[in-house]
Amino acid sequence: MIVVMEPGVTPGRRDAVREALEALGGSVVRTGDATQDVFVCVSNPRLPDPEVIARLPGVARVDVDVTPFPLASRAVRPSGTRFPLGTVTVGAGDPTIIAGPCSVEDRDGFLSLAEDLAKAGAHALRGGAFKPRTSPYTFQGLGMEGLEILGEARRRTALPVVTEVTDPRQIEAAAAHADVLQVGARNMYNYELLKELGRTRRPLLVKRGPSATVSDFLQAVEYVLLQGADRVMLCERGIRTFETATRNTLDLGGVAVLKRETHLPVIVDPSHAAGRRELVAPLALAAVAAGADGLMMEVHPCPDRALTDREQQLTLEAFTHLVQRIRRVAGAAAEPVAPRRAS
Repeated sequence: MIVVMEPGVTPGRRDAVREALEALGGSVVRTGDATQDVFVCVSNPRLPDPEVIARLPGVARVDVDVTPFPLASRAVRPSGTRFPLGTVTVGAGDPTIIAGPCSVEDRDGFLSLAEDLAKAGAHALRGGAFKPRTSPYTFQGLGMEGLEILGEARRRTALPVVTEVTDPRQIEAAAAHADVLQVGARNMYNYELLKELGRTRRPLLVKRGPSATVSDFLQAVEYVLLQGADRVMLCERGIRTFETATRNTLDLGGVAVLKRETHLPVIVDPSHAAGRRELVAPLALAAVAAGADGLMMEVHPCPDRALTDREQQLTLEAFTHLVQRIRRVAGAAAEPVAPRRAS
């Protein structure tokens, strides 16, 4: 059940409605935006009579036909979620660009690249300190040393840092060095990790699993929203299909659905979708045209020597050129369509 309050309702009436809902058992989560409060009743053992709730002072409407992802639903925040990240506002219109190597490999190389990325137009840095790999014999990341390097890069460049957390025991250390904690595609179904991250109150970036439907994805995100997280980015990084020409199939239709169904910002990772660096640019530009709120791309000073995902990482030169093209496409997509002249 979703209970939408009247705009500008007094705190007393708002609290009275919440108390009435909580008295029925289950959990009640307050959401909405700056102009209108919304309560979502979660896991109530006995659903309250919607007519009784609708008659309470200050209630604008009651919706009982709730989606499987009520907290992520655009119905609770029609204007969308926006929040600051460094010098930009995620979800405000201009694409947020997150860039960096797949994994943090060494201190000097990462710090030098971070400074170059800042000059090239990146809004945030990415880099993996903990790397979940298919084979246990491949490079697993630098761990704590990698986090310290990320923290140093943040201090040098003043850019916020995004890094993946693979285990709840890593959260405290990662939060000390990074601004955004990432849930990787392999961990989208790791509900205990999702719940722990939701309690951190840190900005989160949650990646869609390779075989997850849009509904699966949003229901996973409900786990972090239910814990109180309010700065969450969704990341489409491609799904597994029968196609083998690309590493994954970038679901641009899914991006459009997410923008319609949810209030959360949508970030696209064209690097993992493509698996080939020559395909990253066209997928990135298509994502911006489809309405994505941002991009996360892998960039390496010497991609052919990268320890992880070398085939899909851009050179700094290619990234710099792509940023300019992204800005042009974003500007064109934002322009209103000129009215057709009468013949």
